[in-house]
Order: sequence, then structure tokens, then C-alpha cells
Amino acid sequence: MATLRALLPSANALIVFEAAGRLGSFTRAAEELGISQAAVSFAIRKMEDELGTPLFRRRHRSVELTEAGRRFHPDVALGLTHIRKAAEDLTAARPDRHVTLSASTTFASFWMLPRLARFRADLPDIDLRIQTSDRDLDLTSEGLPLGIRLGRARSWPGCEAAVLIEEAITPIVAPAYIEQYGRPAMAADIAGHRLIHLEEPFRPRATWEDWFADLGLPPPSRAKGLLINDYVLVVQAVLGGQGIALGWRYVTDRMVADGLLEYPSDHVLRTGRAFHVVWPAGREIGENARRVRDWLLSGVEA
Repeated sequence: MATLRALLPSANALIVFEAAGRLGSFTRAAEELGISQAAVSFAIRKMEDELGTPLFRRRHRSVELTEAGRRFHPDVALGLTHIRKAAEDLTAARPDRHVTLSASTTFASFWMLPRLARFRADLPDIDLRIQTSDRDLDLTSEGLPLGIRLGRARSWPGCEAAVLIEEAITPIVAPAYIEQYGRPAMAADIAGHRLIHLEEPFRPRATWEDWFADLGLPPPSRAKGLLINDYVLVVQAVLGGQGIALGWRYVTDRMVADGLLEYPSDHVLRTGRAFHVVWPAGREIGENARRVRDWLLSGVEA
């Protein structure tokens, strides 16, 4: 009985065959694989000689699988898919010291950066890379192990998620603004002050309209307000005494405790959403990524 090694073509030939059969062209297969068209043709010819049967009909500008080729191709493609998946899982599971966390600039600036010293002390063997972007990246397609996302449970198809921080929102103001313009006596009075609005283009966020509606009050006018599309800049504008903005408590509680900001109202808008740690479902993210995930969820203080 022939051994498997004697019966099967080389792994390289199988990869070439799968690409050529899928694309219907030796030239396109060569382009995809980064080799010459002659190398593809040679590999297929050698494979046909070893198997003792034609796999392709050669035409002027294309190739077509023969009956034998059509029977063989799905099994080769399926086998290579399984091998690739297993290899990806093994690669993801290796103890790579680099772990990438996808997050908004706000989370990275106000939550993660103040905790970096603690992170290095707790996980000194892990090199954390924080990747920020103007929109939430798809972890699976981008090959990222971890992300921070705002939403409700099961908001991210293809991902597992665990709650990190519940979303809670209260107005914020700088002491200098209060000193110059006075403290609003009631929540309704806030509408008469210069309001700073966050106009987030890609990540929907609660608005002043939502906060006032939660109190049963009419929405404020935007006529004399300041519109900013980045929350880091919103906070900087408030610190500079430019007006009153909504404060996400996971960002602002520490600044209030440090005396940099004040809460001009005690009303808290609770949206039912939360910031979650998310990771791809159905594939191994790696031991160090799991350690970072567990560290994030451990309730670590700044």
C-alpha cells in the first residue's frame, strides 16, 4: 500500500492547484501567490504527472478543471482551510509579549493612560499596544485580540463581551466658569448657560437632549453652544472655562475628586449601556491577551 507521502503531491503544489482551480487562471493564481506563471504551470504539470491524470483543460486565456480536477479541488480546498485555521489558532495561542487593545482616544487618554504604571507593575512581561481610531474597528477582520466598546450586551456579532464600566453621565464644569458665570441653581437653569456639545461622527453618544429629556425638560438651544467632534477636546474646552459639557463619569470622577472639575447638577443619566471589553469569539486570543483582558476586568484603580 502506497504511503501518504508517496501518494500526495507536495504541499506547495496543492496550494497552487487550489488557487488555479478557484481563479480559473494560471496567471491570476501566480499573481495571488507571488510567483511566476511558469512556476504555476510547472507545478500543475508535475502534479498531473504524479497523479496520472489531467486536472485542467488549457485554453487560450484561461484554464478549466477537468472532471477529475472538479472532484479533487473541493477536498483540497477544504483540507487547506482546516490546516490554515489550525495554524492561525496555534499562532494566536503563542505567548507573544505584544498585546494590542483597540479603543477610543477618550478611553485611552482618560482611563488607560492613568493606569499604565499599574499595568506595568502587574504585567511587566507584556508590551501593551493601544490602537486608537475614529471609529470602532472590526476585531476579527483586523486581527485584533481585544477592544473596548460602548453598547449593550450582544451588540457585537462574532465577539464575546464582558462589562467593564456602566455608562453614567453628569454635566461637568470648571471652577473658573462657576466663578465667572455662577452656579446653576437647578438642572433646568443649565440650559441657559454656554453648552458644549459632542458631535461624535462615528460612535453615537448621548446628547444634551437626552440628559434634559431624562429630567422631563425641553431640549436646550444650540444657538450659542460650542460643537466639538472629539471628546478629549470637549474635556479640554471645559477645563479651559469655555462652558458646560456632559461628563462621562468614568472619565470625570477623578478630575472632580482632584478639584479640576465640578458637577453642577447631581442628576445622572444612566443609559443602560456599558463599556465592554470585547474579544473575537470562536478563536484563541492567546494567553497574554487573556491576561490583559482579566486585568482590565479586575476593577483596577488608577
